Amino acid sequence: MNTGIPFNSIKRICKEYSCFIILIGLIIVASILSPVFFSKQNIFNVFRQQAPIAMLALGVLIVIVTGGIDLSTGAMLAVSNTVVAYFITFLHFDSMMGVWLAIVMGILVGTAIGCVNGAIVAYLKMPSFIVTLAITTMGRGVAYMITMGSPIRLPVKPDINPGSERLFWFGQNGDPLIGMPFSAWVVILFVILFWFLMKYTTFGRLIVATGSNTDASRLAGINVKKYMFSAYMICGALSGVAGVLITARAGIATPSAGTGFELTAIAAAVIGGASLSGGKGRVGNTIVGVFILALIGNIMNLLSIPVYPQQIMQGAIIIIAVLLNAGKQK
Repeated sequence: MNTGIPFNSIKRICKEYSCFIILIGLIIVASILSPVFFSKQNIFNVFRQQAPIAMLALGVLIVIVTGGIDLSTGAMLAVSNTVVAYFITFLHFDSMMGVWLAIVMGILVGTAIGCVNGAIVAYLKMPSFIVTLAITTMGRGVAYMITMGSPIRLPVKPDINPGSERLFWFGQNGDPLIGMPFSAWVVILFVILFWFLMKYTTFGRLIVATGSNTDASRLAGINVKKYMFSAYMICGALSGVAGVLITARAGIATPSAGTGFELTAIAAAVIGGASLSGGKGRVGNTIVGVFILALIGNIMNLLSIPVYPQQIMQGAIIIIAVLLNAGKQK
């Protein structure tokens, strides 16, 4: 009797769906350790907190699929965050129309920084690690210059500042039907959009081809530079959206906003199975990676465990994910 086939099938399933298995395991453990975990308030709080990181992870995923890396997403988020708050507070873009213009400016600033990253990496052929690390430093400097080192609070008086008050309301509340945070709905829309983009469009297939084998893609007539540039531009735009979500949720802008988010976003993509050598990565798996890291923090917070053990646990999960990915590639 051959028992090797079932074992091999189980082994293959464990490797292929490792991130989903980890997520389910964490949910089971969390539900056992804390009765508060499955409360509506806790679940929606997790969704609200992770919305900006999910946006960054989507952007980082596209860059990683092309074979690059972007360490500047947290800094781009901070610049967008401070630009939106500056326009609303100091330039008095606090009407409904003014807030929309401020939001557009925040997203455009993130997109512009992403274009700078893409132009240097794709057309000047500089290493993405060095470029985005330098842009991180510059972006934080710009955020400090905009705020002069002090937080900017949104004016939220309904009769005087209807637009900014509405933006803050958006960040704090959810839909009237089930109470899902509005920011979570924004993320869901972007996840669906980018899942379709990467799976069913020529653009998505060529992004994957660019990262799978750059030289072969170039010889096949694919404009590799254009697709690499597009990946960084999209990553910058999504970082700008994440900055807007942070502004809406906190009602305040600080130059330190998003510190460490870039590493969390990269970790989420890697946990979701994205290959740092390029050519591989899935939108759905990346979002699962975001929630794996989120649940680790949430469980430990519910158990009143300090932040430092959380970082150790997150690091261990990342190492396990990388090892599983290496096993799958072999």
